[in-house]
Amino acid sequence: MTMHMSVLASGSTGNAIFIENENHSFLVDAGLSGKQMEGLFSQIDRSIKDLSGILVTHEHSDHIKGLGILARRYNLPVYANEKTWHAMEPLIGNVQTDQKFVFPMETVQSFGGLDIESFGVSHDAAEPMFYVFHENGKKIVVMTDTGYVSDRMKGIIKGADAYVFESNHDVGMLRMGRYPWSIKRRILSDVGHVSNEDAAIAMSEVLTDNTKRIYLSHLSKDNNMKDLARMSVAQTLEGCGLKVGETFDLYDTDAKTPTDLYKIV
Repeated sequence: MTMHMSVLASGSTGNAIFIENENHSFLVDAGLSGKQMEGLFSQIDRSIKDLSGILVTHEHSDHIKGLGILARRYNLPVYANEKTWHAMEPLIGNVQTDQKFVFPMETVQSFGGLDIESFGVSHDAAEPMFYVFHENGKKIVVMTDTGYVSDRMKGIIKGADAYVFESNHDVGMLRMGRYPWSIKRRILSDVGHVSNEDAAIAMSEVLTDNTKRIYLSHLSKDNNMKDLARMSVAQTLEGCGLKVGETFDLYDTDAKTPTDLYKIV
């Protein structure tokens, strides 16, 4: 059995990640409109109606914008922890009771040979959590919104074959940018988003010889650029003794264009 993945969309305007094995497929977050989500799926030659479910990380709009529409249109199961359900229910419209599933933080749920592990992060939402996908010793980590990466989180995500890893902002761009100071302070805080450099430092402590790909995700459209993120992360990793292009590579993600379906081997 083999896992495939695609970062359908990632950024300040909307986030969605597709992961499948031979028997099940899941969407992590649905942060774009229903029409946009359908278009993204068509670009990777997959259908939303075939999903086993949608896994929700937290209730911010760039992660749930299309959730209610997709759940209703395709009668999909939706998984989230109780606090996230409570926070997002007023935002997503009516979802039938038999489509609502509670996925507690720090637990593992199994779908055939695919084990999905939830873990908590530090972000200003009700109870934000992300996911690790395990199958046959292979591991995919999705972590796109956290103010910092704790030792506990590093232990959970260490040694993945592929990462969707937040690289939200360049600190200099953010400090000099047009955002009001209250927003800058929130982004820079422990419940905001990690910078390019902080992301790379965390990566340096969790990458192993298993790691082949790191998708730099949730880039701020105002306070980051793809080339800058890649360069900053690569430089910081090399300063920690890890060279991009040897055992692993960095990949861009985009707010409107999905990455190619990647097979975890």
